[in-house]
Amino acid sequence: MDERDVTILKAIADLGTGSPEKLSEETDIPVSTIHYRLNNLREEGVIENDLYDIDLEAAGLGVTVVVEVLADYSDSYEEFGEKLLAVEGVTQAYFAMGETDFIIVARLPNSDAVERLISDFESIDGVERTNSTFVISSLRDTDNPLESYSLETLVEELADE
Repeated sequence: MDERDVTILKAIADLGTGSPEKLSEETDIPVSTIHYRLNNLREEGVIENDLYDIDLEAAGLGVTVVVEVLADYSDSYEEFGEKLLAVEGVTQAYFAMGETDFIIVARLPNSDAVERLISDFESIDGVERTNSTFVISSLRDTDNPLESYSLETLVEELADE
């Protein structure tokens, strides 16, 4: 990737769209160049899809819960993690170092669903205990980490010189 590719990726993150016309307006890179570079970024696997973002709160999934899972399991962490991922509502799952074995983020419709979620986790063989935290207010909730960087930092860190 070069500076133009990084600039395009940052514009996608900031604008929330992959529209070549809007990206061109934002970056002053010609639309034809944007098309060409987007195709190359797709071929390289940097851009994975063209999905629409959904406002989960507006869709009815406004309760966010962060769950720490402490476990004693004989499977590999990947196999055990698959059991955790099978619980409805889980949107993110991380295998962690330290006292907590897994960190789970779930988006749910209401508090009854939270009770169900915890019950489902605790019924999994090997889950010793869970620690749940309700999110009161989201300060940043993005699937695109590029939004949290300045263009200058991204170019410095990611662009091939």
